[in-house]
Amino acid sequence: MSNHISDAEKRERLRKLIAEFDTAMLVTHGPDGLRSRPLAIAKQGHDPADEVLYFSTAIDSGKVADLQSHAEVNVSMQDKRQFISLSGRARVTRDRALIDRLWAEDWKIWFPQGKDDPSLSILIVEPREAAYWDMSGGAGLKYLFESAKAYVTGSRPPSDDDERHTAHLKL
Repeated sequence: MSNHISDAEKRERLRKLIAEFDTAMLVTHGPDGLRSRPLAIAKQGHDPADEVLYFSTAIDSGKVADLQSHAEVNVSMQDKRQFISLSGRARVTRDRALIDRLWAEDWKIWFPQGKDDPSLSILIVEPREAAYWDMSGGAGLKYLFESAKAYVTGSRPPSDDDERHTAHLKL
């Protein structure tokens, strides 16, 4: 049985899931193919309806070079029972007001001169599509039970068509 929810509810669920992550893998297209890099997600006090992701990065990094020739990226996040995949376009800015708003003191590890470090820039990902799988809490326990039952009975596990816990959406 499929449980459908509205796109607005899916977007809200996606925002809540993203807020639970501190890091993500950014996949870019480099000269030798795809390349994945872990990045800390910039936590910001902005409009929760804003669907973009922000990351601090050095302006002379390989990921910035990759974006100059191919702006399409994937951002993925995962823990034991929650998974997110975002596809979209990325761009880099040196907007000082945005840097001031997003600044986190732990960035000083990579940018020793602080907010004014000349290599500091912000990588902005504007997702166009998203998919998530959330098997945490009670829903995850139910899914594990149903999967174990399928294993024991030699049947297939339940499909993941319950949109309260798994969804694909255009943003």
